[in-house]
Amino acid sequence: MVVGYSRVSTLDQNLDLQIDNLKKAGCEKIFRDKLSGAKSERPGLESLFEHIRKGDCIVVWKLDRLGRSLKDLIKTITKIENKGATFKSLTENIDTTTPSGKLIFHIFGSLAEFERSLIKERINAGLAAARARGKISGTKKGISKEAEKKAVKAASFYKSNWSATEICEELQITKPTLYKYLKLKGVTLRINEPKFEIIGS
Repeated sequence: MVVGYSRVSTLDQNLDLQIDNLKKAGCEKIFRDKLSGAKSERPGLESLFEHIRKGDCIVVWKLDRLGRSLKDLIKTITKIENKGATFKSLTENIDTTTPSGKLIFHIFGSLAEFERSLIKERINAGLAAARARGKISGTKKGISKEAEKKAVKAASFYKSNWSATEICEELQITKPTLYKYLKLKGVTLRINEPKFEIIGS
């Protein structure tokens, strides 16, 4: 199935141009998010990933509709590949069903791994520095060492503007557990999740 995704930006709140082009590209179903670039949660995109199956093709009008930043784009493209789906961007003429387009998946996959390594290095360095200052003497009562490590990572990811869904997938935890970890680390939660729409049957 050919599936489209569209998102409005702060400057352009009209989806008509994107929708028209996605329909012309053969999209049978289109998932939409109506929010500004400042929002981190994208329920329309999350719903798309729950819907797509191996062999499907994800189509966007422009790359910046899929990701608000390079980090965000890398994670989303990598997730598409892991789902066994292909990807097309109409404006940039990127098509991962072609040999040259497949290279995009490999490049983004390498960048994603590089980012994970950097985050892990920063977390470990921060923990080591805290221990050296005597601020970490052990885990909190009622939480295991493994859970404490995940809580530290969860807080770091959340502060880096990862969505709750992305963090849960990365750490293999549920959202209630994530919120417990964030509360444990004194992280203020984001509110006002945006609405989304689906076009097509």
